[in-house]
Amino acid sequence: MTGTLIPALARGRAAAPAVAGPDRVAEASAPAALEAPRISPQSRRRRLGRGRLFPGARLAGPLLVLLVWQVAASAGLLDPRLLTGPDVVAVSGWGLLQDGTLATHVGASLGRAVLGLALGTVAGVVLAVVAGLTRVGESLVDGTLQVKRAIPNLALIPLLILWLGIGEEFKVTIVALGVLIPIYINTYSALTGIDTKHIELAESLGLTRWQYVRSVLLPGALPGFFVGFRLAVVGSWMALIVVETINATSGIGYMMSQAQLYAQSDIILVGLVVYGIFGFTSDALVRLLERRVLSWRRTLAS
Repeated sequence: MTGTLIPALARGRAAAPAVAGPDRVAEASAPAALEAPRISPQSRRRRLGRGRLFPGARLAGPLLVLLVWQVAASAGLLDPRLLTGPDVVAVSGWGLLQDGTLATHVGASLGRAVLGLALGTVAGVVLAVVAGLTRVGESLVDGTLQVKRAIPNLALIPLLILWLGIGEEFKVTIVALGVLIPIYINTYSALTGIDTKHIELAESLGLTRWQYVRSVLLPGALPGFFVGFRLAVVGSWMALIVVETINATSGIGYMMSQAQLYAQSDIILVGLVVYGIFGFTSDALVRLLERRVLSWRRTLAS
């Protein structure tokens, strides 16, 4: 059996003709002058929907913030010792980039974030599938992870330092734990939220267990997984900020903590800007991947 049931059902709903009933027969016999103008689905979506974004539209908000920030700094409304303007931050960042300092710290942070994101994503998906497919798995996994969800990662830092030390293993583990929970919660919720009509259709078609998982469960869980993945990407950067301020010798967080000791607010802002760029870019990449993988869906975000 090729393809998947859920994308096929989504396409089938859009292409299915309306069933003629008594009301439609009466409408067909009415004079043409009394008929209401028909609106195509495309024009109705344009009228009632949100419309389409122009390229780069999501940059409008950040650019507006930068503009207001620069105007306030130029007008002398900001104390340069506490908050310098974007122009000063740009000059400081360019200097760090030229001498190689920024590239070194960015490379260290990227390595930790990518490895932690990969480990946390794989673990979250595996646990969600185990809990979502069987009642035994749900009993063993879901309650445990709900308890973990209630325990902040910051509370685990003393214990993880005792177990793993303060090396890279500790930092990657904290990032992975920050990724695990949003991946698990959203994927598990999507798996257990599959419409029972799809399951009944799979049973009526005589699908095997593997065909059911491949054709119904996994496509139906993908939207929830991508919601969790977007949250997890941001969560990996948030966890990274914390671990790189604890006995680290490299990374953006380390650079910012060192700048704090010497009251270098421009260097701190450089680090915040870099974190913001990474967060915005990674979210945009996940959005692009989501649109390609879920191209069969028709939503307001399409």
